[in-house]
Amino acid sequence: MRSQLAAEPETVGVAAPGAFVSFVRFVVCGGGVGVLSSGAVALLAGAMPWVVANAVITVASTALCTELHALFTFGTGKRAGWRRHWQSAGSATAAYAVTSLAVLVLHLVQPSPGALTEQIVYLGASGLAGAGRFVVLRVFVFAPKPRGPVATAAVSVCPVPVSPVLLSPLVLAAGA
Repeated sequence: MRSQLAAEPETVGVAAPGAFVSFVRFVVCGGGVGVLSSGAVALLAGAMPWVVANAVITVASTALCTELHALFTFGTGKRAGWRRHWQSAGSATAAYAVTSLAVLVLHLVQPSPGALTEQIVYLGASGLAGAGRFVVLRVFVFAPKPRGPVATAAVSVCPVPVSPVLLSPLVLAAGA
């Protein structure tokens, strides 16, 4: 007979990380891919309009990040699937609009900004959009699903009035 002390603990499933851990992972994954994407946008912008280059890189980086977020950031334990990819694409579209608008405003204010200025504006807008995406992804896209029926509190209503004397500690202790 084996000792119960030597028994391996059972694992029912993968526990989702807390908000802080998820955010740190989100910053590492999303931020790392974002920095690489920033350089890729700059390289592609030499061959096509900046807005098109940003769109191409946004699509590719969103697909990559959605998989990373499913497997690592939010700890679902499985790949993202089409539904999550489409939901993530919605938040990425909003991020694309924010980064494009930021760079457009930069070009309106300063018609010929340097590459460093353009990158600072782009990365700043990406950071703000990323914070918004984290909230959307954590709350809506990768939120853990309830594992069964939601427990509700049952309220018992007694149709017969109960005397306070019957509920006194002495009466209850005596077993009346």
